[in-house]
Amino acid sequence: MSQFILAIDQGTTSTRAIVFDETYHVRGTGQQEFPQHFPRSGWVEHDPEDIWRTVQETMRFALANAGLALSDIAAIGITNQRETTILWDRASGRPIHNAIVWQDRRTAERCAAMKADGIEPALTAKTGLLLDPYFSGSKIGWILDQVPGARARAERGELAFGTVDTFLLWRLTGGRVHATDATNASRTLLFDIRSGEWDDELLALFGVPRAILPEVRDSAADFGVTDPAVVGAAVRIAGIAGDQHAATLGQACFRPGMLKSTYGTGCFALLNTGADLVQSKNRLLTTIAYRLDGKTTYALEGSIFVAGAAVQWLRDGLRMLERADQAGPMAAEADPHQNVYLVPAFTGLGAPWWDAEARGALFGLTRNTGPNEFVRAALESVCYQTRDLLDAMRRDWTRAGETVLRVDGGMVASDWTMQRLADILDAPVDRPVVLETTALGAAWLAGRQVGVWPAEDGFAASWRLNQQFLPHMAADLREAKLAGWRDAVRRTLTGG
Repeated sequence: MSQFILAIDQGTTSTRAIVFDETYHVRGTGQQEFPQHFPRSGWVEHDPEDIWRTVQETMRFALANAGLALSDIAAIGITNQRETTILWDRASGRPIHNAIVWQDRRTAERCAAMKADGIEPALTAKTGLLLDPYFSGSKIGWILDQVPGARARAERGELAFGTVDTFLLWRLTGGRVHATDATNASRTLLFDIRSGEWDDELLALFGVPRAILPEVRDSAADFGVTDPAVVGAAVRIAGIAGDQHAATLGQACFRPGMLKSTYGTGCFALLNTGADLVQSKNRLLTTIAYRLDGKTTYALEGSIFVAGAAVQWLRDGLRMLERADQAGPMAAEADPHQNVYLVPAFTGLGAPWWDAEARGALFGLTRNTGPNEFVRAALESVCYQTRDLLDAMRRDWTRAGETVLRVDGGMVASDWTMQRLADILDAPVDRPVVLETTALGAAWLAGRQVGVWPAEDGFAASWRLNQQFLPHMAADLREAKLAGWRDAVRRTLTGG
């Protein structure tokens, strides 16, 4: 049997497809960016047809790059931007509205009203999440209420809901399979993470008919077979996980206490807590890390809405640099005596603040502040936010201890950024040889399911370190920088 696995990594700003061989090396890749739509301030949408088009095209590119045909692939794994919400017509497969992206804040007012009614504690107890526009539940309700006739059609079972994985699975299988995995289900505000089931009280709370929901399966499971009429061959789809969960798997963080952080459009840190469902007292999220063979592994998660997106803003919005890979060298040339802070609350602040109405701010500007200082502030904002998350995790779970952080995502290619991260965290930062850990995690799920790749222990033994960054910053300088950051955040918060 073929050992090749194809991973579809559908992200917030681009789609990638990657072919891995039996040694977990990349044999072929394809990547395409797609348009972002901003209908109003704080609103973010994608056209689902753009997502589907880029999936098809990147699959073809990756296979051609690897010198393979789809029929040479043993299985497909899917990983996806989480919480992004799509509703479509079951008969035609056409979306009834643009996808509402995880970054979108249009339902902030509704969430605030529900919070004022005292609903959040009971909701958090079931879902591990907070009552925030970030998650899918309020987005589904908004579409059903705003698209004429949608609610009645949903109640008749004519519509289907899915996060991006579910939509892609539906398209890949020619509309034969409407399913998701436990990690994606756990990000909707509709799923009880203890029972592992959709919850009727939560559905009623958000006005979501059960008829539109997908079946929830393990992260490694039989998700059907691709339709040859759609993609040219019949291949098993055998793994699905939300992108941050897939990255946790790709980093082989199987043991409780292991921590990974992914630096893409946003930044997401997951701390494996094993069978312990830890309810955060510091406004972190309790989530399903993964579910294998019916057994749920939990995690504490900190979500930062803007990481690489800050560099993208400097590149595309302010045109301070031409390429993202210029950011590290520019930051290194910044004036060390200028204390410029960027609080990148472009779509609100995530953990541990959860302020949906906060907006971005810059502090410490002088007449000498230039592009280098702006870039350094953007990169440092990611480091400061990660420190906030790590501090909260250690307060929530004593077993977090002095853990080493495994990192991945586009930003970790920058040595300057990773060194500054270690300095601000005052902890080691490990960068692996394989940086495509999100796609690798999805591929591992599929390979494990079809029996061509090993289980957890065998896969973990393959993890290799590229470079470890150790903290070198003087303690007094670190504390001074952190004090400046905390003051900047305080002044940015709407309650500040």
